[in-house]
Amino acid sequence: MERIYDKKKIAVYIAKSKYHTVLDSLNIDFYLIKYEKGELVSSPFQNELLFQIIEQGSINIYLIRDDGTRYSLSTGTTDYLLGDMDIFYPKSSNIYVEAAQRLTCISFSIEKYKERLLSNNKFLVLLCNSLSAKIGEITAIDAAPASLTERVLSYMKYKCNDQTLKGIEQTAFHLHCSARQLQRVLNQSETSGLVKKLGKGTYKLV
Repeated sequence: MERIYDKKKIAVYIAKSKYHTVLDSLNIDFYLIKYEKGELVSSPFQNELLFQIIEQGSINIYLIRDDGTRYSLSTGTTDYLLGDMDIFYPKSSNIYVEAAQRLTCISFSIEKYKERLLSNNKFLVLLCNSLSAKIGEITAIDAAPASLTERVLSYMKYKCNDQTLKGIEQTAFHLHCSARQLQRVLNQSETSGLVKKLGKGTYKLV
């Protein structure tokens, strides 16, 4: 991730943005953030609340359930807004946004400018349009069931401390499978080089 504070470069991106009229009316400090493919743009672990507008690149948005199941929620490309929900609701503990390719976003702090944002009618209309579109997409989701292997690996990546699974029985309970099924998946994943056994009932994602 790279943050760019060059005012000339920022002005160029804002001028090209679909939302330049709204952005010009806010009178706040903007900056650019560039992400490499695979980087997390937003996650439950990030404390800073940012409003971001995609200007180049694309993202994947997905939810990780407590059983490790990964559901694709949406994708986004140029003009997609991130942070619109964070203005009104506590940050979700299960939603992740990942750069699907190299990404450039116009960004600013939500916390620093929240009162100003909520008093700007143009910005509120922008938020309403964005949130309405997202609600429509989510209600149309038809998520394909994930395999047990996918669920185990997702569970290790997003729900285990240090991506390390400890305790076969307890984990099998969370994943709604038998301990025998879980052990078989872990053995296969170890053979494939996806996980490494650290000790009895303890495996780390590679």
